[in-house]
Amino acid sequence: MEKIVLEGTDNTPELNLDHEGHSLLFRGDSRPEDVRTFYLPVLDWLENYEKQLFFLIDQGGEITVKCNFEFEYFNSSSAKYLMDIISKLGDIANINGVTLEMNWYYDAMDEDMLESGEEFEDMLGVKFNFIKVD
Repeated sequence: MEKIVLEGTDNTPELNLDHEGHSLLFRGDSRPEDVRTFYLPVLDWLENYEKQLFFLIDQGGEITVKCNFEFEYFNSSSAKYLMDIISKLGDIANINGVTLEMNWYYDAMDEDMLESGEEFEDMLGVKFNFIKVD
């Protein structure tokens, strides 16, 4: 399994999905021209990561997965894939021995971003830590 590390652009977020460090970062703007092509590899990676976690937990021990969402903006097409990603993270959180730390960062002046995170939390039943950035 490989890490996914992508630098952000004007239209796509920075991604750093690290299966060894159990840390996932989504940062920046998300409005790719082809949102499906951009996010499907992320969903495939999460599927494989979930399988790896089952294997690691079977070997003994507990794992904390830390996920940071630090979006400045995402469009409605991206929101659909973010729901899929957060739903998959919810599946991962349900693995015995896995603790999921979901951090949703939002600018103090951006109530819409806070509300988006709260909606994802409510719809998908995944607990978020909301972190205000000044």
